[in-house]
Amino acid sequence: MPMTADVRMLDSGYAREIRSLLYNAYRHEPTFAYLFEADRPGYEQRVRATVRELVNQHLLQEQPALGLLLDDRLIAVALIAAPQRRLEITESWAWRLRMLLTAGFRCTRRYLDYHAAVLGCLPPGAFHVLPLMAVHPKCQGQRYGEQLLEALHNWCAADVASEGLVIDTGNPRYLQFYARQGYEDIGQVAIGPVIEHVFFHPAPRQLEASSR
Repeated sequence: MPMTADVRMLDSGYAREIRSLLYNAYRHEPTFAYLFEADRPGYEQRVRATVRELVNQHLLQEQPALGLLLDDRLIAVALIAAPQRRLEITESWAWRLRMLLTAGFRCTRRYLDYHAAVLGCLPPGAFHVLPLMAVHPKCQGQRYGEQLLEALHNWCAADVASEGLVIDTGNPRYLQFYARQGYEDIGQVAIGPVIEHVFFHPAPRQLEASSR
């Protein structure tokens, strides 16, 4: 049986580890491959720059990040956007300027359109959104993804105003995983050739209420 990881809220002291973990996860994702033009030279640099700017802006705004640690080594992370702050990162002109300088105009435009399309799938309500989430490749298949989601659900449950969590993916291999964890596919959007699925998990107290 794999060891149970420690759950920890992360601050800017973990920024480098967070960026490394997310970069190594998202550079292989179909959505990022389209958004940042994997068929054009410089793809990995564009992904690295985008992850860096997203993480730095997230932490600068003091938005929450939850991680799993084994022996003080970060093995999984999720960035969390509160309901009232879902748009703050992409609406920051400083962030947009840095993206233009590093990822280029076309990729920045694609990312902004993708972000708007995903948010457009959400019904009205106070939902937390998980813009980026990853488990270290060497730790996948050992139920750390399940542990991370459980920790996220517990964290979300402490916010009485939250109606649940939203995450999106364009990777077909994750669809059944999210379904098994109780997520509902609430919308699909075309991101170029990629079909992005938007998943919702209600807050635990809503699940309890509906089961009565």
